[in-house]
Amino acid sequence: MSIYVFKLISVLLILLVTVLAGLYPFLRKFREGHGPEFPAAEALASGVFLGAGLIHMLGDASGDFAGQGIEYPVAFLLAGLMFLLLLWFEHLGREYYEHDGSRSPAFAILAVVLLSVHSLLAGTALGLSGSFSVMVMILIAILAHKWAASFALAVQLSKSSMSLAKGIAWFCLFAVMVPLGVLMGSMVLRHMESYPLLEPIFNSLAAGTFLYLGTLHGLKQAIMVEKCCNLKNFSFVILGFTLMAVVAIWT
Repeated sequence: MSIYVFKLISVLLILLVTVLAGLYPFLRKFREGHGPEFPAAEALASGVFLGAGLIHMLGDASGDFAGQGIEYPVAFLLAGLMFLLLLWFEHLGREYYEHDGSRSPAFAILAVVLLSVHSLLAGTALGLSGSFSVMVMILIAILAHKWAASFALAVQLSKSSMSLAKGIAWFCLFAVMVPLGVLMGSMVLRHMESYPLLEPIFNSLAAGTFLYLGTLHGLKQAIMVEKCCNLKNFSFVILGFTLMAVVAIWT
């Protein structure tokens, strides 16, 4: 199987998971409550996100910038800025929630924007990868996170005061972000000879996103804060991180 065929299958699989996870809240007009939780899978995804961001993306981006004669740690700067931007988005969303309540359209739209940025750069990371082993691990991490994010977003949109049609439209925008990211990543790979800084820039931004997904995404409800307080779940974080460290031996 070629890398391009694998990426196409990955996109279709992610789209399927996204649609199925978001379908139930819209069909049932779900008003309150939460979907089923799989803390072990989410903890594993957190470890994979951390390992992919720190070991693979930041390492590659830093080396590429150095190869272009840039001594300043641009990769870490871009990753840090993306991390802080996503954190700011979440704090802004919390402000909307506390002032206007969970039915606020502004809060729902901000959730779409935040999760779309996550999805776009996660897809870009998948599109930039040229290693099957790394792509498989990134795909697993995206799927483990995607179903929960899709369900939560669909619940938020369906219980907001916006119309059902608008809610579905915003959800569709979110759903196409990963395929768009994969396309962007693949295009960067094709043009990196002409624009050699494109790949390390996108890798750095994706690394910041992955670091955020692996640590603070969800703030008080973040996996690393709420669900890794027992050794069983934390061991899955270590396992995910270790897997990415082992994969780095061959990539």
